[in-house]
Order: sequence, then C-alpha cells, then structure tokens
Amino acid sequence: MGETPKPIDEIPAHVCRNLVGLLFDIDDTFTRDGKIHACAFEAIWRAHAYGLKVVPVTGRPAGWADHIARMWPVDGVVAENGGLYFALDEGSGRMIRRFHEPDEDVRSRNLKRLWEIYAEVKEAFPGVEPASDQAYRVFDVAVDFCEDVARPLSLTDAGKIKEIFESHGACAKVSSIHVNAWFGDFDKLSMCRTFLADRFGVDLDNHRDRYVFCGDSPNDEPMFRFFPNAAAVAGLERYVERGLIDHLPAFIASDPGSEGFAEIVGAILEKRR
Repeated sequence: MGETPKPIDEIPAHVCRNLVGLLFDIDDTFTRDGKIHACAFEAIWRAHAYGLKVVPVTGRPAGWADHIARMWPVDGVVAENGGLYFALDEGSGRMIRRFHEPDEDVRSRNLKRLWEIYAEVKEAFPGVEPASDQAYRVFDVAVDFCEDVARPLSLTDAGKIKEIFESHGACAKVSSIHVNAWFGDFDKLSMCRTFLADRFGVDLDNHRDRYVFCGDSPNDEPMFRFFPNAAAVAGLERYVERGLIDHLPAFIASDPGSEGFAEIVGAILEKRR
C-alpha cells in the first residue's frame, strides 16, 4: 500500500517549481457536497494564470466534457475514466475529440452488454439507478449508489456492485458517488498519456514528476500509483478501511472536497514563488 500520505504543506519547494501541469478529479475533489465552491474555481484560475497546464480527469460523461473544455480555464478534459478526451483549440474555436474506441458500433455493442449486466446488479440491489448523467455517456454505464437515489447504499455494497461487473469481464471502478463500468483497456492514466502526447508532445512516462494529480477515491488509484507527487483531499481513509484502495498518494490535504483542493493548489503555488 505504501507510506501514509504526508500533509500537503510538506511538499518540497523544488517539486513545486518543477511542475508544469495540474491534473485533478472533479467529484468530491474539486467539488464538495455536489457543488463547486468558489475557492476551488478560483484555484484553477490561479493555476492557469501561473502557467500550469490544467486538466480535469473525471468519471463524468462526454456531455460534461464538452461544456468544461469550452467554459473552464482548462487545457482539456479526460472523461469517462479515460474513455475519451476533449480539448478546445483556442485558435480555431474547434473542439478536438479523441475516443479510446472510435467505432460507434463497437461502443454500442459494449454498452448493450453492460446494460445486461446492470439488470443483474438491479436485481441484487433494487435501490440503485443509472446515474442522472447517463444519457451523455459514450463508453460506460454509471450506477448511482449515493448521489440521486432515494436510499443510498454503502461503500461495501458499491464494492459488491463492482465485483458483479468484473465477474462478467468488464472493468469497474468505485468513485465517491458512482460505480462506473466499461469494456475496454483504458483508465484515467492511459488517456492522460494520450492527451499530453497528442496536445503537447509530452512523454508522460519520462515526465511524471512534473505533473501533480489531485483525487479522492478508488477510481483515482492508477493516478496515485503513477505520479510520485500525487495528492488527495481529506477522506481517503474511508476507502482504505473497506479495502477499496491499495495505492495511496504522496500527500494529503487537511480538508475534504473543494477546500482541500484549494489547499493543495495554494500550497503548490506558494512554493513556486
């Protein structure tokens, strides 16, 4: 599992001065209680002003990615847990879209298989529902276990839902609100590699120490494992206690959600001076 994360204010100044990019999860990392607090949105504007590449890396759908890439101070968006990225070309105003699986027929067949598995999940856990943003998804089925459902389920039950999908050969990850399931050899990290190579010519494997990732939950684990300076907002221990995450980040904030995210960005920018 690795060492216990250090407080974010212990991140070394030389690390902060060397950074070129800020990658971050959205739900319960950038947000808190379902809202983007002012401190978090101000933090990405500050990071943008400091010249950092700013990239949300989320389980949210393609429909959200289009809006975020257009409206937020970001260089692109990796969405659906790595199924795609969108980036707005500032010069032409054209949206650049890349999908892990470009063939719509293949994506449709995969979604059909996922819905068949979902029927089994629904039988085992009648209270779950598809995520409210399911209509805007391209790759995955997102099972809502605690965002908009009448009777939220526990993280233990979310883990069991994940296991049902995996028993049928699907990939599945537990986030703070959904269980996301998909077919395809991708995750958040693989599409970050593709995005940075396509847009900036960066070989991420040779520059992992120049990017920081901020997250909060098990679907961020590939990023925690890869980035030596990854950070989490407070609250990660609830996943550790339930055995839902094995690899921890190097640093952690004292606050959860938006405030924790702002704390992480603030510590980094202060030490860049």
